[in-house]
Formats: sequence, C-alpha cells, structure tokens
Amino acid sequence: MQTGTALNAVYSSLRMKRRYEVWFLRLALADNSGAWWFRYLLMNPGRAGCEALKAAPVQVWATWFPRDGTTETFIQDFRKDELALSGRHSPKLDFSVGNTFIRSDGCAGHIQTRGHDISWNLAYRSHFSVVVSNKGWIGFSKTPHSDAVFSGTIAFDGKTVKGDGLGTGLQGHNCGVRHRHFWTWTHAYFQQADGRVSTLEALFYEMPFRLTFRKAIVCHDGQVRVFRSLRELRRDAQTMVWEVAGSDRDGATVAIRIEGPALTTHRLPYVKTDCAGSFEVANNSLARAKVRLLLPGQTPVELTTEIGAVLEMTGKSR
Repeated sequence: MQTGTALNAVYSSLRMKRRYEVWFLRLALADNSGAWWFRYLLMNPGRAGCEALKAAPVQVWATWFPRDGTTETFIQDFRKDELALSGRHSPKLDFSVGNTFIRSDGCAGHIQTRGHDISWNLAYRSHFSVVVSNKGWIGFSKTPHSDAVFSGTIAFDGKTVKGDGLGTGLQGHNCGVRHRHFWTWTHAYFQQADGRVSTLEALFYEMPFRLTFRKAIVCHDGQVRVFRSLRELRRDAQTMVWEVAGSDRDGATVAIRIEGPALTTHRLPYVKTDCAGSFEVANNSLARAKVRLLLPGQTPVELTTEIGAVLEMTGKSR
C-alpha cells in the first residue's frame, strides 16, 4: 500500500463561481488531552466567496476538542489574491497564504482571533489511502492519509505540544458543487496492543432519485475490505450515536458503533455554496468506536478506541 499523494490534487479553478474544496486533518494527541481539527477551505473563488454572508473565498479553520473543557473553533479569512495554489490536477498540492499552507505531506498555520493565538507546523506520514466517493464534477471524498501519524508542533495560547509521534488520525480532501443535504461520516484509528494499526472509514449521503450512497472501508492486518451492502441501525444527531451493519461480496460482515459524547460534540454553521444561507454540521472528533469484523472461517475481530474516532452528521437520513 502506498500513500495517496495524488489524491490531494487540486480540482477547483479559481474562476469557479460555485464550488467548495477543502483539505483537512484530524489528529488525536498522543497524550490523550484532546484532538485538533484543521481545515483549509476554498469556496466560490470566482465570486469571492459569499460576500453577503461574510464568508471569504479562502479560509483556514482550527478547532480544539479538549477532553475536559469547551470545544472552540477559530477561523482566519483571506482574500483570493493572497492565495498561491498549485495548478488543477497537479500531483503536488500547494495551498499557501503567507506562512499558512498545506501540502501533501505537511501543513502550517497561524490564527490570531478573539484574543487567542493558535499556530501549528506539522508533518504526516501514512501507509494507506482511499477514495471513498468520486462523482466527478458533482463531488468527491478522498483520504490521502488514512492511518496518519503526525509530528511537529501545536501552540495554543502559550501552551505548546510537540513531538515525533504527536498524534494520529487522518488527512482528507473533499470537493463538491454543493454540500449534500444529509451525510453521516466517520473515521476511526485503532492502535492495537501489539502496535499494529487498523482503520475504519464510513460514509452515507443523499443522491438523486432518493438514493443513498453507502460505503464502509476497513483496513486490518494489511487487507482492505470494502462494504457496500450496509444498513443503518441507528442514527441520532442529538446524542451523536451511529450504528451500521453489513457485508461485502466475499461474505465478510461488519458491525459498527460510533458514539460522540455530548460534552465534546461541536455544532457549526457551514455556508451553502449558492450563498442562500447556512446549515448546521455536528462534529465530534473525540468519539468512541467499536467495530466487529467477521471474515469467513475466521475468529471475529473486535476493534475499539475511546477517543480515536471522528463522527460528523448533518441533515436527516432517508
């Protein structure tokens, strides 16, 4: 398995008037103190964002999910003419605004807002990448680094954490002409007792003709299992619980439960690409996950993590 550097390739043109494209990373700190979520967002660059809603075309977000404390999001806005962006479909990503950037193997940023000061300089490496969904012009969800290990430095209001194994999680890349009316997405990083790493990523969202996209991908013991025959057993956006079960074409079965405690669930407005308003997205980057994987003729495998998962929901599923 190889890292998916090409999965970070820029899709959007700076002339596009309706489109969002985002590169993001979520990492749970190795000291178990919390998790960080960073987003580098390009939205409607051809019309300078959504001026009436005060949504800039270039934004950098930093969200801190402390295990004990209040989750906060900090957003820095930039003008389009401040952005240096690699060409469309270039295999090497370069999204840079001043000293803030994201590339295929690292990122940095500095946000000063509301009396807070957040800065980071990170590198990441992985062994596994995946295309979760790819509908071309309509949109895609890609994960260039699914079993990411982060190194570097994060400073928040004078407190600094740093190290070679600073945290674990993922780096993702999403794009679309609009956001979906509903979606449920999760990613989980399982560190096993013997040092091996397994990952889960699952995504449900609405499609035309009242259809629903459903897919779950489990990477375990060097094997990738893709589950498309899935059913949703429970989805509760208030208590942030999601349960899914299903099978793959070889007869393997999977049972998934993700739970995001209320204390660490964060709800944020996302601006619609048609600038008609915003909608709420709930994200918990300190979620618990349990996966039961049963392969034909083998003993069931149970994977668990207490803070190694992220769960995100918006809208009402069908």
